Order: sequence, then structure tokens, then C-alpha cells
Amino acid sequence: MWMFYAIGSSFFAGITSILAKCGIRKTDSDVATALRTVVVLIFSWLMVLITGTGAGITSISKKTLLFLLLSGFATGASWLCYFHALQKGNINKVVPIDKSSTVLTILLALIFLHEGVTIPKAVSVVLIGVGTMLMIVKKEDQQEKKEEGSKEWLIYAVLSAVFASLTAILGKIGIEGVDSNLGTAIRTTVVLLMAWMMVGITGKYHQIREIEKKEMGFIALSGLATGASWMCYYRALQDGPASVVVPIDKLSILVTIAFSWIVFHEKLTKKAAVGLICIVAGTILLAVM
Repeated sequence: MWMFYAIGSSFFAGITSILAKCGIRKTDSDVATALRTVVVLIFSWLMVLITGTGAGITSISKKTLLFLLLSGFATGASWLCYFHALQKGNINKVVPIDKSSTVLTILLALIFLHEGVTIPKAVSVVLIGVGTMLMIVKKEDQQEKKEEGSKEWLIYAVLSAVFASLTAILGKIGIEGVDSNLGTAIRTTVVLLMAWMMVGITGKYHQIREIEKKEMGFIALSGLATGASWMCYYRALQDGPASVVVPIDKLSILVTIAFSWIVFHEKLTKKAAVGLICIVAGTILLAVM
């Protein structure tokens, strides 16, 4: 069953990126992240109530709680970086870099979780790495050249990938002996505190009143999609190997790119299309091993 949960996570994660992009056209990314986290928090604790796993919080060991908190901090950092990059850059470039966290996750899983590296897995890593590089090459049109003038989005996209990798590893360790729904709720609470702290530090509270209703709606929907993705993802991560669950989740890039073409009219170049094929091939190879 963990395979089906991983696929569900991939679908909802792909939708999340599109809905979030629609919600941060005028709204500051930090403010949007804080608001959508409220939705995710409500969603996650509601699932705890429905499944009746809340009582398990008293039996969580100090070590497990520590890793849950650390994974929450890593998730919060990843979100803040990702949505900032998404606001500044082309979605077809930001998403591939974020999804390249698969490569780092595999390396960290080898070191900390002792999940071995086979020849097919090594080939997959190369394919994903090459595919990512091909997808972030420059386009020739003037609009893209203008966007490439600032590399701020690239820095935040890379940081998002790094923190996402740490989230997967810390989450895998942290949910040992803990129901995945309860673990997700605890982790989301940490993310919420971190996101609102960032809004407070940057003095952006006043911007909340200026958000358009349409964008607020998209922010809320992206929060619901994230909640659904998390429920599926951490359930899959609890039962399946991190080195396989994470790559399947990263196939959300297909959903994101398909909708980015429909909604934002962002088209792939030939090189980017080849890169996408490499990423998908590498991911599928990891999943079927």
C-alpha cells in the first residue's frame, strides 16, 4: 500500500506548486507560506482526531520527538526557500531543482539509514542530475533573459532542495514508532511557528490585510493540497524505503509542468524536455528496482 500512498503524495504535491504560484503573484511568499501552513495544520490535526492517534503523543520518546522537531524546522526552511524561489523564478526551472533533492536524499539514506547503492540506483542518480541541469538551461527569448538577470531564485531553489533532503531523512528517523498522522501534525506545528516567526521578524503582518480574495483562495487550496500530500507521503515513508518513496513523490514534477503549461503558458525547450525525460527515467528506475 505504501506505493499507492507515494503516488497520491506525488499528485497532490504537483497541484500544490501550481496553486501556490497562483496565490503569490502579488502576495509576499513568506506571508503566503505562513497562511497556508495554518490550513495544513488544521488538516493534519483533524486527521489525528479522525484516526484517534492523538493519545500516542504521550508515549513518544525524547529522541523521536527531537527528530520530529528537527524535520519540522527543515521543512519550514524548505518551504520558505521554495515559495520565495517560485515567486521570483520560472516554475519550470524552480521545480526541477527542488526535485533534485532526490540525489542528496539517496546519499544521506546511504550514510544514515544504511540503504545500499546499487548500479541501477547510481545510474538513476546520474540521470536525475543530468536532467536537472538540462532543465535549467537558459532560454533564448527576451523575457527569459530578463528573468535570468537575477539569480536570487536559483539560490533559494537550491536551498529548498537541501532542506527537503534533510526533511526526508529526519522524518524517516523521527516517525519510527509514531503514527504517521501524529508525526505530520507535530511537524506541521513546528513549521507554523517558524513561518509566522519569519513574518514577524520581517515585519510583514500588515500585508495580510492587503491580500486579494482570489489569491487567498488559492493559498488556502494549496494548503489543503499540501495537507493531503503530506498525509500520503509520510504514510508511505513510514512503511516503505526512503530511497524509493522520495523519488516517486518527486514525479509530481510531471503534474506541475503539465499544469504550468495550461495555467501559466510556460513551455519547455527541447533541452528541457530531454531533461524532463531523464529525470522521469531515473525516478522510475529507482521505483522499480
